[in-house]
Amino acid sequence: MLKIGLTGGIGSGKTTIAKIFSTLGIPVYDADRAARLLMLTNEEIRQQVIAAFGEDTYKNNQLDRAYLAAIVFSNEQKIQQLNAITHPVTIQDSISWFNRQTAPYAIKEAALIFESGSNKHLDYIIGVWAPRQLRTERLLLRGDLTKTQINERMARQMNEEQKMERCDFVIKNDGTASVLQQVFSLHQQIKNLAISS
Repeated sequence: MLKIGLTGGIGSGKTTIAKIFSTLGIPVYDADRAARLLMLTNEEIRQQVIAAFGEDTYKNNQLDRAYLAAIVFSNEQKIQQLNAITHPVTIQDSISWFNRQTAPYAIKEAALIFESGSNKHLDYIIGVWAPRQLRTERLLLRGDLTKTQINERMARQMNEEQKMERCDFVIKNDGTASVLQQVFSLHQQIKNLAISS
């Protein structure tokens, strides 16, 4: 079974692409969701997060994501600190998850595949690309981030062009080509790679 990464900058549409692969019967590991769950359920991570960012990180036994985001996304040192706590455990969790899958290939969706080093555990990586302006517009339409917050988060991610150059496949999600057709074509290609590997 092939282990495939799916990555792209914030607002690129990687979650939408992941849903299409899931509809095709491909198991998808959502690294962001897994990290949030691990911050709730893994006592070691929880204690490290509280020690690093304070008791207010958890309210009523739930992770206060807005509180944590306000701290980390405006401070490079703090985001690195949070990543150092969550990335190793999430990577190990994804490796265990991959080992339980039986499909020809499975996908790990994560914004920071290269930044976290998890690309070392993957066979191929798909990048989802969209221009910065379009990504910003999409995020503003969602309504949960301000333009300043969007710019802060984009600044914390690897340069989009550099990221796409490191990917084995790239899906263009800028409205110029059918995303569905690109995914269907890639699905067939990766299934063939899985058969021949």
